Amino acid sequence: MEKAQALIARYPQSRSALLPMLHLVQSVQGYVSQEGIGFCARQLDLSEAEVSAVATFYTMYKRRPCGEHLVSVCTNTLCAALGGDAVYARLSEHLGVGHEETAGEPGQPGSITLEHAECLAACDLAPVLQVNYEFYDKQTPESAVELVDSLRRGEKPAPSRGAPLTDFKGAELQLAGFFPDDEETFTAQVDGPSQAVETLRGAALAQERGWTAPVMQDAPLPEVGAK
Repeated sequence: MEKAQALIARYPQSRSALLPMLHLVQSVQGYVSQEGIGFCARQLDLSEAEVSAVATFYTMYKRRPCGEHLVSVCTNTLCAALGGDAVYARLSEHLGVGHEETAGEPGQPGSITLEHAECLAACDLAPVLQVNYEFYDKQTPESAVELVDSLRRGEKPAPSRGAPLTDFKGAELQLAGFFPDDEETFTAQVDGPSQAVETLRGAALAQERGWTAPVMQDAPLPEVGAK
């Protein structure tokens, strides 16, 4: 309740806090239950229908309990062509689950929820997957199986980029906007490499070769009513 009120206080209109409030619910329950929808509605003076419309529109809000870790495999066009479909198929077979299904008891240590993901905006490092929204680049079926097996053993392999790995509920609390007040602890939770050599290759080439973008010329505005 205290965190919910803190969220509401950040916005001039309480309904604007709905997205982080749903993340807050997931940080406690591991998904957005009907009870969680009712909680958000009461806190934000919304109807349950309004909250449900948002919770069912965005795929980041889960309507069934998630595992300790959410594994999202990009199967959009480029990742799929470069092996993402094979990565997903191997993990599905290895874990014995399909899309949005959980291997193990949801919320318990070592449990894994698997899902297809639309474009994760990392085509230059394809195929990629995320664990609790942290990137693991250039995956193969074998490396993906090794990754989920380490998660099931209670290990937390370092992501290719981004913050150190936490569990799904911990990631949801961060997405709701809550971090430690202690600067050292805060830095330890969020600090990590955020870029890759491949992503910056074009900028590096431009700098090496002295390339610059052409100067934009101001074009005259068309006259009102001109055809």
